[in-house]
Amino acid sequence: MSGVCLRRRLSSTSTSNTPPSPSWSPQAAFAAATERARAGTLSPQDAHHLFDELFRQATPVPERSLEGFLAALGRAASSEACRDGPSLALTLFNRLCREEAGRRVAPPTIYTYGILMNCCCRVRRPDLGLAFFGRLLRTGLKTNEVVASTLLKCLCCAKRADEAVNVLLHRMSVLGCVPNSFSYNIVLKSLCDDSRSQRALGLLQMMAKGGVCSPNVLSYNTVIHGFFKEGEIDKACNLFHEMTKQRFVPNVVTYNSVINALCKARAMDNAESFLRQMVDNGVPPDKVTYTSIIHGYSTLGRWKEATKMFREMTSRGLIPDIVTRNSFMDSLCKHGRSKEAAEIFFSMAARGHKPDIVSYTILLHGYGNEGSFSDMMSLFNSMEGGGIVADCQVFNILIDAYAKRGMIDEAMLIFTEMLGQGVNPSVVTYSTLIAALCRTGRLADAMDKFSQMVGTGVQPDTVVYHSLIQGFCTHGDLVKAKELISEMMNKGIICPNIAFFNSIVDSLCKEGRVMDAHHIFDLVKDIGEKPDAIMFNTLIDGYCLVGEMGKAFMVLDVMTSAGIEPDAITYSTLVSGYCKSGRIDDGLILFREEMLHKKVKPTIVTYNIILEGLFRAGRTVAAKKMLHEIIGSGTPVSMHTYDIFLRGLCRNNCADEAIVLFQKSRAMNVKFNITTLNTMINAFYKGDRREEANDLFAALPASGLVPNASTYGVMIQNLLKEGAVEEADNMFSSMEKSGCAPSSRLVNDVIRTLLEKGEIVKAGKYMSKVYGKSLSLDASTSSLLLSLFSGNGKYREQIQLLPAKYQFFGGIS
Repeated sequence: MSGVCLRRRLSSTSTSNTPPSPSWSPQAAFAAATERARAGTLSPQDAHHLFDELFRQATPVPERSLEGFLAALGRAASSEACRDGPSLALTLFNRLCREEAGRRVAPPTIYTYGILMNCCCRVRRPDLGLAFFGRLLRTGLKTNEVVASTLLKCLCCAKRADEAVNVLLHRMSVLGCVPNSFSYNIVLKSLCDDSRSQRALGLLQMMAKGGVCSPNVLSYNTVIHGFFKEGEIDKACNLFHEMTKQRFVPNVVTYNSVINALCKARAMDNAESFLRQMVDNGVPPDKVTYTSIIHGYSTLGRWKEATKMFREMTSRGLIPDIVTRNSFMDSLCKHGRSKEAAEIFFSMAARGHKPDIVSYTILLHGYGNEGSFSDMMSLFNSMEGGGIVADCQVFNILIDAYAKRGMIDEAMLIFTEMLGQGVNPSVVTYSTLIAALCRTGRLADAMDKFSQMVGTGVQPDTVVYHSLIQGFCTHGDLVKAKELISEMMNKGIICPNIAFFNSIVDSLCKEGRVMDAHHIFDLVKDIGEKPDAIMFNTLIDGYCLVGEMGKAFMVLDVMTSAGIEPDAITYSTLVSGYCKSGRIDDGLILFREEMLHKKVKPTIVTYNIILEGLFRAGRTVAAKKMLHEIIGSGTPVSMHTYDIFLRGLCRNNCADEAIVLFQKSRAMNVKFNITTLNTMINAFYKGDRREEANDLFAALPASGLVPNASTYGVMIQNLLKEGAVEEADNMFSSMEKSGCAPSSRLVNDVIRTLLEKGEIVKAGKYMSKVYGKSLSLDASTSSLLLSLFSGNGKYREQIQLLPAKYQFFGGIS
């Protein structure tokens, strides 16, 4: 029943001639109702019955009893018994006024009006609050600071902050009131809520410079939070420091505001610095503090720091809530740490925190991404026991996990179980299955799922059509692809754009299926699309990769006929095709007579291609001239250019020149990558400059570089060539300890070198490593073993020193 109807019914009841109850006590009745209002058990019907009783009595209700009751309703939270306490308070007061309670209720006081104005703000009717204030003035009651502050609240709630500022600074004295920090804080908050924190700062500074009252910690907290909300991080931090200079001690709310904003701005180092300052100043961090930092680190993928904060939080006796735990788990799972995420998950139940469906989906997704299908399905099967019903998203995660790994049959079984549990598949479910079936060439099955999808009323979206069209294009059924495109057009669905077809052409060209790519090119024209420069360049590159330079130039002719001018990418691709085909002169002619003649400016990529081609052809002099040309053209030289040039010199027996250029470049503070440094370490060794090679290797960490498998391989192979077997052995151990996996090629090179030097025992040790890591000996190593240990081999008598697995070489004659 509505409030209006209820009032009408009860109004008629109150006019009845029911005699008053001699035992009724207004103080006791209103005190009991007040307690029920605070507890959330007083219903609107109960409240109106109370007033019905009031109207039947001759005993007046004391003003404090009525005000206490209305105040309790005004502050009451929404409950099952009463959804809106403030509205009920206003309704009851209006009833008193309308039914002329007379002497049964004392006249409203200043406090009554203050309560009513607050109720108006709570129900978002500040206009009524201002009306009550006007009524108060007409009664002649004297205003106090509490009511004046409530007036400010009404103005601010009505988005009239400028008027509130005017009242605060100029009108409160007329009303006989002196503004206090509470009054100022109301206005400061309103300005900040309206994104006018700079105006709020001016008001705050006015307070601090000797206004009628001084600011307090809440004043500073309000403006600091306002600046952070507006993204003014520097201003907020400056105000924080100004606050401490003014000898105001920041509280946990201040620090949390600063830390939360810094975390959202991804300034995690600064956020943690404030956390340490907070602890040092004796302000204990709370759940909000740690939740902000953990979420900040988690968002950035810095799971180690998030883990540290999580442990610090629990060590302080703070119990992370489900949101914090889920955020932390999500970070761990996104970085392949599902095992650690599972520890968090299973610790929830142990500590009385039941995982929710979000917790399950996060961990299921983590397991799925890592391919931990046994753990994934075990967790899925445990959901029912945990009181969690699997929804469509959960099944989508399982299906996607299997589909991404090409395990289509398993994905289909999950789909069947999904239907069996009465969960309706979404467009995402069908999209995942159809895309997986298309990737594996099961186009008939994909179309079956498409038909099933439409039959169950799930409308295919762009993603579904794209998967099918890409599948049919990739597997050669362009007729069906065109049918699907027409179907999309008829349904008003946006058709695949040129970028979509470019990706298919690119994929086919990289697989060497250039003719299939050309058919897609023709399809694009058939459906009315215009191939762009990207598609032409991709198709030209495809023909260059398979050595079909004639067809590449035919595509170039079509490109120019279509009004698309060849660019630097086009010419670079063609030059690269000539270079890879061993036709460097044709590439240079194209570069000089076509590209430069048409004033197409070469990029560093173009020059790098030519340098690589010249060095591959052994034309070092021409390569040097080209380098000077690059520098003279003003084209910025890239790190890759240095790498090509230094490797090219070394490959063409010009290691000394490479070393000179390298040293000059280092003197100019050129920063080399690990690939180039690997080349130079090898060059120093080839030039019998072992000490410099070792120094360069030792200096890698100082340069911020980490040796990779190739670095260790260069060092080990050169040490072995010099006969430094022990050093090479130690280097190999360092490689393994650093987590670099040796390649099969390196291990075979080491074994052959040791065998040739007669180091049979050490060679046997490396052969055992090969066996242990399921690697195989290559043909060259096997041939050497055969020649050394079989028949009249040089080391036939030492065959027992080899691992048992390889001793069969001694039995071959």
